[in-house]
Amino acid sequence: MNRFIPYSHQYIDQDDIDAVVRVLRSDYITQGPNVDVFENALCRYTGAKYAVAVSSGTAALHIACLAAGIKARDEVITSPITFLASANSVLYCGGRPVFADVQHDTINIDPKEIKTKIHKKTKALIPVHFAGHPCDMEEISAIADRNGLVVIEDAAHAVGAEYKGSKIGACKYSDMTIFSFHPVKSITTGEGGAVLTNKKDLYEKLLMLRSHGISRDRLRFVCQDQRLTGSWYYEMQCLGFNYRITDIQSALGLSQLKKLNTFVIRRRQIAETYNKKLCGIEDILLPVERSYVSSSYHIYCIRTRDPKDRTPLFNILRASGIGAQVHYIPVYLQPYYKQLGYAKGLCRKAEEFYGGEISIPMYPAIREREIDYVVKKIAGFFGAGW
Repeated sequence: MNRFIPYSHQYIDQDDIDAVVRVLRSDYITQGPNVDVFENALCRYTGAKYAVAVSSGTAALHIACLAAGIKARDEVITSPITFLASANSVLYCGGRPVFADVQHDTINIDPKEIKTKIHKKTKALIPVHFAGHPCDMEEISAIADRNGLVVIEDAAHAVGAEYKGSKIGACKYSDMTIFSFHPVKSITTGEGGAVLTNKKDLYEKLLMLRSHGISRDRLRFVCQDQRLTGSWYYEMQCLGFNYRITDIQSALGLSQLKKLNTFVIRRRQIAETYNKKLCGIEDILLPVERSYVSSSYHIYCIRTRDPKDRTPLFNILRASGIGAQVHYIPVYLQPYYKQLGYAKGLCRKAEEFYGGEISIPMYPAIREREIDYVVKKIAGFFGAGW
């Protein structure tokens, strides 16, 4: 193979390019009409009532935590197998992330482990739909209801996935759901993200938090003296941020959203191909998909049964022009988190998973001969032949 095969890659076609060019030739390139159109399209796709598009998935998590009222000394339970932003967003608010161990098969946060971590300081749960496989949201929602907790779904991996017949993002079992539109995700806006919710009060908070805490809603003004509140008037009512998405990004997102179902179908086809071609290699474990979900397969994870095999296999794949990756180092093992008092051994299953995990190439434009090449290199490492 002469071509480097990345672990993931965006798919951009002429329709996407044309959509962006139209905005560049228009009057609006930052905040403009495409932002609202994109948000409405996200609502139609997922079934959620409200969507707030923002500058990144991290920004989405941050304002979701703020809207949920996370503050100093509050605790929020999340998964250790995730990108840093899931936990960092709690720290941004002054809260403390609490890590609950994962299920052995899905690598999603284990509801049984959540129950053991709840006490009087717990304010919210952030379940992470790892690799595009939804968590058991019905059980997690029931736990939250019994304990008066806010639920924020981290669906950065799961745009296009389904859980028990509902699109992820519908917020059927949560207060808010966040998406990421980074280039390696199901659809891309370059950088970008969104928060979806069915609750109007949260929606109104999210809108202000996205843009410096500003309100332009006359009915919500603190000052009701009409002599002082002309059409130019606005109020900063809380400490917000510049997390706005642009019209350029929104136009790209709209164009990408039209292809989302096609992207997910292709990802599922690739996963099925990998499953068939790798299932005979006894030295690795393959991803699972429970009967009540439809995974979006953001990534395809294999696991070496012997942790000693992971690094040599990873190195051979990389040396062969295959962009293998590892998802993820458990968050609490990072030096910054160790300084906060977290220690190795906190989540045994998460650490075992990390010890053997390799993500192999998964993206819509990967070619069949490239899939065969990846499989051949993995089989050859274990002497399985293919």
